[in-house]
Order: sequence, then C-alpha cells, then structure tokens
Amino acid sequence: MFNTLTRKIELFKPIKRGKVGLYGCGPTVYDYAHLGNLRAYVFVDLLKRYLEYGGFKVKHVMNITDVDDKTIKGSQENNKTLSQFTNFYAKEFIKDIKALNIKMPDIMPKATEHISEMVDLIKKLKKRGYAYTSDGSTYFKISKFSNYGKLAQLERQALKKGAGEQLNISDEYEKEEAADFVLWKAWRLEDGKVFWNTEIGKGRPGWHIECSAMSMKYLGNSFDIHTGGVDLIFPHHTNEIAQSEGAFGKKFVNYWLHNNHLLVEGEKMSKSLDNFYTLKDIHDRGYEPLLLRVILLKSHYRKILDFSFKNFKEAESVVGKLLDFLISLDLVGDKAKNELNIESEIKKSRSKFKKAMDDDLNISLALSAIFDFINKINKIISSLNVKQAMEIKRYIFEIDSVLGFVDLFYKRYQKRLAKLMGDKIIRRLIKDRFEAREKGAYKKADKIRRDLLNKGVVVNDIKNGYSVRLADIFPQIK
Repeated sequence: MFNTLTRKIELFKPIKRGKVGLYGCGPTVYDYAHLGNLRAYVFVDLLKRYLEYGGFKVKHVMNITDVDDKTIKGSQENNKTLSQFTNFYAKEFIKDIKALNIKMPDIMPKATEHISEMVDLIKKLKKRGYAYTSDGSTYFKISKFSNYGKLAQLERQALKKGAGEQLNISDEYEKEEAADFVLWKAWRLEDGKVFWNTEIGKGRPGWHIECSAMSMKYLGNSFDIHTGGVDLIFPHHTNEIAQSEGAFGKKFVNYWLHNNHLLVEGEKMSKSLDNFYTLKDIHDRGYEPLLLRVILLKSHYRKILDFSFKNFKEAESVVGKLLDFLISLDLVGDKAKNELNIESEIKKSRSKFKKAMDDDLNISLALSAIFDFINKINKIISSLNVKQAMEIKRYIFEIDSVLGFVDLFYKRYQKRLAKLMGDKIIRRLIKDRFEAREKGAYKKADKIRRDLLNKGVVVNDIKNGYSVRLADIFPQIK
C-alpha cells in the first residue's frame, strides 16, 4: 500500500493477525453525493473486497457527518429540523452506494449520536494541555503537538503558533494556512436550535473532532487503515491525527490511503460550470448506474480520473466482453473428457491477478490479467467440456468478489433472457425456425431469424441444435 504518511509503498501488516480495522470518511449529508465523492467510496469498497478476498476479517466504519456549518445552513434554508434535513440525504446516500454495489459498512455512526464521546475526548485534550477555551469555544493548540502537519508534509515554520492572530471558528480552513482549530464551537445565534448543553459549554462539535471520536470508539485508539480523498489530507486528517495522538499519546493510524481527484473533461467539477453530476443525474440521462462503478473502478485510485460520458461506452465494452465470455461458457454442452489443463490456466491467471492487486491495488494490470485469460480460453472454448466450463465460470465469479459488478450484470442478463423466452410468440418463432431449417427452408428460417432479432433475440445454429441470447446486453444505455 502507498502510505500517505510516509509517501512510500509499504507491506501491509495489520495490528491484529488476520483482522483489519478500516475507517473511511463518509458523507456530509447536506446534498446528494457527487461523482468525486462516489469515487472515494468505490475505492474503499475495492480495498475492502480485496482484503476480504485475501482472507482478512475487515471491520469497516464509515461516519455520517450530520452536524456542521453546511448541514445547519441547509436545514435552515429548507425550513426543516437538522435531523429531518440530514436524514433525507443520508437515505439518498445509502441508495447511491447500493446502486453501485458498494458493500455496506459494518458501522455507520452519526455525529449527532456521539456527542458524549466527543466531549470526553475534548476534556482529555484539555487535561493533557493540548486544548484551551476562548469565548466559550475550545481549540486545539497546534504548537503543543510536535508532529503537526506530518501527514500533509507541512513545514513547522509555516504554521501559526497559537491562535492569537486568528481563531479559526469555521469547520474547514478557507486557505492553505494552519491555525489553532476548533474542537467545540460555542453556540451562536445563527446556529438556531442546534446545540448541546455539555460540561464544556453550550454548543456543538467542530468537524474534525467528530471523526476522531467515532473512529476510536469502534476501532480502538490505534487501528490499521484510514481512507479518504486527497482533499482531506489537510486539514481534516492532519487534525484527526493531532487530536487522537494528543489525547492518547500513541500512533492513531498505521496506513493512510487517499484517492485522487475526479475531473469532468479536464475541468474541476462545479455547479457554476454546469458539470456537477450525481448518480441521479447519471440515471436521468439514461445510463446504467452500475456502469459508473466500472468507470470509477478501472482507473487506479491514486491517479486523477478524467470523467466523460464517453466512458460509459468503454465500461460497456468491458462488461460486454465478460458477459459474452460467460454466455459462451453456458453454451458448452460436451461432456467428454479431454487433455486440456484448465486448472493450470486458472492458477496462472489467479496468480497474475493477485500480484497486480498486491501492488497497491493495480486494477488496470489485474483486469489485463483477466482479459488475457479470457482471450486464451476463447481460443479453445470449442474443445471444453461442461465441467471445465463450470470451473472457469467459478473462477470469474471468484474474481468478481473483488470487482463487484460481473455477477450482477450476468444475473440481470439471465433474468431478461428468461423473460423473453417466456413470451409465447418468441418461443413459437424459435420452434418454427428450427423446423424450417430441418426441412431445408432456409429463406423462411432466415426471415424468422430477422423477426426474432427485431424482438431482441439472437438465434445461432450450433452442433445438435441452436443457441439463444439477447441482442442487446445494455438496453437502457442511450
């Protein structure tokens, strides 16, 4: 894994043998998740799936930020309570990750349900001399924490020491400059009804303390992997480290993994440029949402991903080749033994796949290994027997436990095919065509074949019969 903390590729060694504590920064639920957000969650899903494929038991925690400046402002503008406003977007987020076949985290803690843990953490920081109170708000004193900025590789001399010049009251920095950051924000008139009465005052938590409190509650004071987008390296993750290590005096996280930005046709995504897209936008334009998973997956997580709607054709080609292969294996009918060593071919392919994925999730090379295997098998597919075809299918679905899209597309294909084959007219046409060919009425058989094609069915002649498949794998794609 490429560890952002050391800027090096490192061999992964979990704290507890065979177990992985994984924390990924979740959504701030004030709006729909955009494509850049979704890239981060697909990346974490790939990482989690591959760890599980390797035999690790993963405990995955993803937080829901349901109180901060943005959620409060959004709830007020929509004349809703904070919980009404944030619960809507939290539910929409879960719909999105399910549509992308992202495995649900084991725990999805909400910030508003962990205020007491945050207060306890802040009290500990004050006791250890890392925090102080000013005008009712509590701040982290970065001058006290000697390793501040290590994750972001900030120079010590560039940091402001103390908050005398500027108290950073906002949840996020507005410029690339560090100041003492807020842990607990004293209630202000603009906060309205959003506040908690606590031992450290009336107010609400700062953004950064939320993740520290929730991650350590469920994964312990030290855990294995923390993920997020590169935009979170500073200040969010930098501040998480300072808070967590300041409070407990031990290393917070061993491996920090960050995915890179997503651009839209070379430009930063923004509403002002009219290139701000959510999964709902993808669906409304007529594209299959699960294909977005393929697009977000097939580019290495540390590379900038330049999104274009042209990518859907490329993703369709990837899925189409895999489905065509599986469909061809379904048509294998020979049961006789042969001399082909399919087990050896599967073993070699699996080894190449794992070698690629072990190299910091090199998905491009991993997919290349799979398609090399498919090309090799396609050359001998006519010589396979049924048992060998089944072994190959099992291998493809084994790999898909990491990829997370082949099985779903295959099942959807089979469901649509079964529905068409349940049509009495189509069944009658197929029977008529078969009988016409048996009688040598080839012109009639060809006409029926064209009629079936217009109904979405392709009939091909094979040894001792015929095969049936769908004409269009992706009917919903424009």
